[in-house]
Amino acid sequence: MDKKEIEKIVKEALSLGRNMLIEPEAVEVLRLNHIPVPDLRVVKDVASAIEASMKIGFPVVLKAVSEDLPHKSEAGGVAVGIKDGKELESRWAQMILDIAFRNPAATIEGFIVEKMAPKGIEVIVGCVRDEQFGPVVMFGAGGIAAELVKDVSFRLAPVDRAEAFDMMGETKCFPLLTGYRGDTVKDLNAVADVIVRLSEILEESEGLREIEINPLLVYDKGVLAVDARAALK
Repeated sequence: MDKKEIEKIVKEALSLGRNMLIEPEAVEVLRLNHIPVPDLRVVKDVASAIEASMKIGFPVVLKAVSEDLPHKSEAGGVAVGIKDGKELESRWAQMILDIAFRNPAATIEGFIVEKMAPKGIEVIVGCVRDEQFGPVVMFGAGGIAAELVKDVSFRLAPVDRAEAFDMMGETKCFPLLTGYRGDTVKDLNAVADVIVRLSEILEESEGLREIEINPLLVYDKGVLAVDARAALK
């Protein structure tokens, strides 16, 4: 973990009076602790977005960057599967209209262009600083199912690999990772690594109150944290 760089990101956000990290900052915190993240660029205009997409390679995902949009999808701030520059221009314009209609007070600080990730099993991994118990780690079913089914397990941080495997095994979504209905067994070791590393971030960074990956995509080999959010103390 690059503790010094993580603290730098947190302190700069706090100095600006913010109570959240914007997504590029949250993603960078994950990267600094060796959690796999997509190839992405932060841009300000559509021409830069097209240029970034050409470098990353289509298809791409477009996301609005705003502290005022903690749930970007509901606000119209996410467009997936963009295949070329013409479609990017169209969906960029539509995104701005959607956000203006649904959240007219939101301030847009920029946009993320990132490589469209292959489909995987979606899980959620999070860590929150409880006032009584200190940092608490969570694992469970991710994506839109996270709030719907609330299939999660918890441990006090720091978590070791044995505890991470126990957390996975306590959830109803665990069979999806172990070859449900003839599917392949997913990379449980990579998931355990993320659980352990995420618990370390709050242990080491006093300025963070909460950090969450949803979804963490799990593959036959490896994982990818495609969306991240972080709250400050």
